[in-house]
Amino acid sequence: MNGFLCVLKPPGMTSSDVVVRVRRQLGGREKVGHAGTLDPEAAGVLPLMVGKAARLFDYLVEKEKTYVAQIKPGYATDTQDAHGRVVAGSGMRATQAQLEAVLPGFIGEIGQIPPMYSALKRDGQKLCDLARQGIDVKVEPRKTQVYDIAVTHALPDGSFMLKIRCGRGTYIRTLCHDIGAAMGTHAHMGMLLRTRTGMFTLDDAHTVERIARTDDLAALFVPMDRPLAHLPAVAVMPEAERFVRNGNALTRRELSGTAAQGQPVRLYLNGRFAGIGRMQGDVMKFDAMLLE
Repeated sequence: MNGFLCVLKPPGMTSSDVVVRVRRQLGGREKVGHAGTLDPEAAGVLPLMVGKAARLFDYLVEKEKTYVAQIKPGYATDTQDAHGRVVAGSGMRATQAQLEAVLPGFIGEIGQIPPMYSALKRDGQKLCDLARQGIDVKVEPRKTQVYDIAVTHALPDGSFMLKIRCGRGTYIRTLCHDIGAAMGTHAHMGMLLRTRTGMFTLDDAHTVERIARTDDLAALFVPMDRPLAHLPAVAVMPEAERFVRNGNALTRRELSGTAAQGQPVRLYLNGRFAGIGRMQGDVMKFDAMLLE
């Protein structure tokens, strides 16, 4: 039972809640983890790693993510989203022209101060736990990358829908908050939907209800090598099978295909994905061996 399971996480459920549900459904026999947290009130694509797929986390391309977000000018909240307490603002709205005028300033490498209501830790404690205790700590700005922001449409309540492509670690709540300040008003985030993370999209995602009524979860899995298609593929000669299964280093004559020094590659034995390796000198050594 090894592979990636792409979940359509609903609002009101934490990423850890989803992991626990799937692990329980598998009878607690398999290791399950998620490859990128979503806020509890956000919805969208949440890839899970089941079994040996967890060994591949470091090789996933998940730097680029796509979101659909609602920005609501007028008020700022302590959580920077619609579930927080209003802390500033007079209800002053903004026009679409005002919004579009400031968006270019948020494209490229930008600095963000992560919100206190986040899972970031300070001295072993989550910032959100400190915030709930009324403890405010200084949070240093962090660099993040925003590739594109587009206004998709305006809503009757004065809010706007945005499509955002960004790098990992970007706080969309903070982005909405900061855009509001740039417009000379206040703003917070309404709804948030993650439509893509790396190669995982909504087309791959299964609802928690469908997952719960599926007897054979493996039928919903994304194969372990599919999210790694960006890595070169190298075949291992059949006669080297015992070396592969033992995780031994392989010589060049036991390989078919080229591999750059020190760079990870996908290794295949008899057409089966055998794991991740990299050339070190004249031998290929396994970073992760996946065959039973």
